[in-house]
Amino acid sequence: MSFNSVFLLFFVAFVALLVAGGWITRKWVTGSNDYFIAGREVGLLVNIFGVAAIGFAGTIITLGPGLAIMTGFWGSFGFGLIYGIGGLALYGLIFAPYIRRSGAHTLSEWLEMRFDKRTRTLVTVATILGLLGIMANNVMSMAIVTTSFTGWPLLATLSAIFAMFLLFTYIGGFWAVTLTDFMQMVIGLIALPVMLIAIISKFGGLSTATSGWPGPGSYWTSGIAGGELPILSLQYPSVLTFSILFACFLVWGNNYYWLRVSSTRSERTAKLSFVFGALLLVLVPITVLAFTGLYAGSVMGDQFLPYGTVDPTAAFGVVLRTLPIVIAAFALLGALAASISTSTTALIGASSTAVRDLYQRYVRPNATSKELKVPSKVITMILGLVVWLLCFYPGGPLYLFAFSTAWLGAPSILVFLGMWWKRTTKTGAFYGAVVGISATAVFTVLDLTGVFPLGTYTHVGVVGLLATVLTTVIVSLLTQPDYYAREGFEGATDMTNSFSDEEKRVLTYIHYGYDTMAEISDMLGVDSSVSNKIIEDLDQRHVIGRKKYSGPGFYTFHIREDIEPDAYLPEGSHRYAADRLTENDFTFLEKLRGGMDALNSYVKEKEFDSLHASAILSKLIKQGYLAEKGLWRRHVTLSPQGKEVLEKYNFSSDPIKPELQQTPAGG
Repeated sequence: MSFNSVFLLFFVAFVALLVAGGWITRKWVTGSNDYFIAGREVGLLVNIFGVAAIGFAGTIITLGPGLAIMTGFWGSFGFGLIYGIGGLALYGLIFAPYIRRSGAHTLSEWLEMRFDKRTRTLVTVATILGLLGIMANNVMSMAIVTTSFTGWPLLATLSAIFAMFLLFTYIGGFWAVTLTDFMQMVIGLIALPVMLIAIISKFGGLSTATSGWPGPGSYWTSGIAGGELPILSLQYPSVLTFSILFACFLVWGNNYYWLRVSSTRSERTAKLSFVFGALLLVLVPITVLAFTGLYAGSVMGDQFLPYGTVDPTAAFGVVLRTLPIVIAAFALLGALAASISTSTTALIGASSTAVRDLYQRYVRPNATSKELKVPSKVITMILGLVVWLLCFYPGGPLYLFAFSTAWLGAPSILVFLGMWWKRTTKTGAFYGAVVGISATAVFTVLDLTGVFPLGTYTHVGVVGLLATVLTTVIVSLLTQPDYYAREGFEGATDMTNSFSDEEKRVLTYIHYGYDTMAEISDMLGVDSSVSNKIIEDLDQRHVIGRKKYSGPGFYTFHIREDIEPDAYLPEGSHRYAADRLTENDFTFLEKLRGGMDALNSYVKEKEFDSLHASAILSKLIKQGYLAEKGLWRRHVTLSPQGKEVLEKYNFSSDPIKPELQQTPAGG
């Protein structure tokens, strides 16, 4: 069989797999909360593969072998370490706990919580543009690679790819993306090692490959033309510019990594999935692609610039041409799967921001998650079609990808400063974003048009970084900080026991163990910017306190000891107070006597929002009443402590009365 026939068989099977994934997950989507963050149910192993799948993309496939040819093995592997460890793993360790506790579905939503609406709106537009640029470049690049092998028409190939991932994304949303990310990463983890084994079988061991290295230096640190990867150079590529672009900008300021955290079952799952996902990415795709570049440079070095005519970034395709048809077709499918995985995640990242931060805020502010389900799907389709059109704009994908650095650079700086420097002010953040985005965009245009060749001096990302940091810090120091950064705040004692109904509700949640912003927002069923205003008011009046005023502890709360429970707890709510259980908490435990199906039937009957139910389960797990498992969807069972508390109340002389059971909104 020809290469085209084999690849077509693989491709059709792959399409069927993706569509099946979308079809399976469609029933898991009851509203926009399921569509965009999977109801906060994604487990550890699935998210590990999801994080790694985002990184295993078209950029890695081209830059991995290409950098090995241009700068040696450590240039390529170093790039992977910077992205994997400096970007993903560090994101999991220092950002994920904070993000998960904040409850914000999107990065832009958090910007309003921490700063204000104008910063949220500005970054929302910037995020959408940046993600569309990444998506357009990624899909177009892989379509070009595919057509170069198959000879298929570019328009037909590109359209087929778009139709495929738009269909399953439309059907199942983030659940479909998560499921297919898992499958796509499995394909990649098989395809790349098989490809490397085939390369070794054809050309011999590493000693054979390195003996033909044409460069004047060592293949470890020098490219085929003697090029090396500098460390502190302001010009691209270097370790410094890699760190700015591929660790800071493209990870820390990227909404789809934020979604990966928001969708997890717990803070622990979020943190560990990024750390292990980074290690998986470094150990398999990055390592294999670096060695692929070594073989390409050694065995076929005369084909690449400056000796030949082929750009080193095309090394992956050049190597595939030398392998057996079945292996080459499977490896190309793995690359295509990786590209689609990242593109669909970028699409969900852009559409979630458009729905949550634009449509819901300005068009339907009072819409429920269920009412937003159809608009979410429609907006996802519209954005997908926009990207499809942008791929055909002259120079579109390249220009858009260059601009994406500008759009994602400023948010990454604001995220870091906003989380860890409490002196960052609303005004400083807004003008930092304006100046950072504007400076990067302007210099990108000047550089691409040749008016001012900035690239001969430094990379535009360095300009964006300095502009954002300096503006944010200077303006913040010159303007009034938030209340918690003012001198003497923590020593004040102006408390009051007069509370509104909303404040009583929030205090009741905290009293019973719903003590993070994520849990409070999910129980209230509101945007976290709404619950944040209530929390800030209570905090300023010293009714509640935060665990810390920077880092993850910023979104963990406790009620001050001087506040009497009678001031906020509703009458008759003390039935299970000794065990920190609400009526709904206890009902969930009771239903679980009949298993997960019984609980799901109850949740459906009472029309609990998925995040409301998830918050109750998470709290009960945290308190030790439930044990958690489940590869895909969360599956919980009663722990010994849970069985004990049920026995304690069910066998008392005061049985549960149906009229005391509250509605879902009652918490």
